Amino acid sequence: MRESDVKQHLGLLAWYAAMGVDEAIGEVPIDRFAEPTTPAPPANSEAKPKAQAQATPQTQATPKTPPKAERKATAPLSTTAPEPKLDEITTLAELAEAAAAFDGCPLKRTAKSTCFARGSTEAKVMLIGEAPGRDEDLQGKPFVGRAGKLLDKMLSAIDLDETSVYITNTIYWRPPGNRTPTTQEIASCAPFLTRQIELLNPEVLVLLGGAAAKSMLETTEGIMRLRGKWKPYRSKDRDIPALATLHPAYLLRSPEAKRYAWRDLLMLKERLSAPQES
Repeated sequence: MRESDVKQHLGLLAWYAAMGVDEAIGEVPIDRFAEPTTPAPPANSEAKPKAQAQATPQTQATPKTPPKAERKATAPLSTTAPEPKLDEITTLAELAEAAAAFDGCPLKRTAKSTCFARGSTEAKVMLIGEAPGRDEDLQGKPFVGRAGKLLDKMLSAIDLDETSVYITNTIYWRPPGNRTPTTQEIASCAPFLTRQIELLNPEVLVLLGGAAAKSMLETTEGIMRLRGKWKPYRSKDRDIPALATLHPAYLLRSPEAKRYAWRDLLMLKERLSAPQES
């Protein structure tokens, strides 16, 4: 095989991987671009006898309408699942089980794992990102890939770690190809996230990236306008201070923006070290 052909095939495989293709569904490859071939009619084919031709319409009976029970069995399944009674759930462990059993988000059909949370259930700081990636989908935990390792370093710089924070995402299942989740997908997980915040009852929220910030603060402003400011998030009968900052994945692509994230981290550290109002 020529070197140019090898590069072309490798480029195609890289594109498949970027689009989220991670397994083959058949043993034999199929060339979808090949022109269809029509099988030739048999050499000794002749017209049907007149009697047979006349009998044919009589044998093509109109299919009967299936019984009611049969129609019900073949009807398309609903794409929405009934929402569990989340107010009756009293622990984060129970909520994690309810999320894993929930079938109302279509992303669950293509994901390998439910990435509910990691960290301490007694944490004062709750961090909310956008969606799990490939590494998270494989391990079943949020922020465990390259972006997660950078996030751990960022938290360590202000004396925080997994034992003092609680980390989750706006959705619990990986979108194919790591694409941005749709508003409908985020909305399907929103009741769980709302209850997750209520049960943890943190002192502050940290919103990682524009998607999480816009969703949680119900705004259309960009992350550069939202970051570095404390905003109220309403949780039941109280407001929780929320701080938006840049997503670690963005910082990996744009290291020059780390100075903005560092300022946000210092704001978080100052807030946590300030005396709490009684």
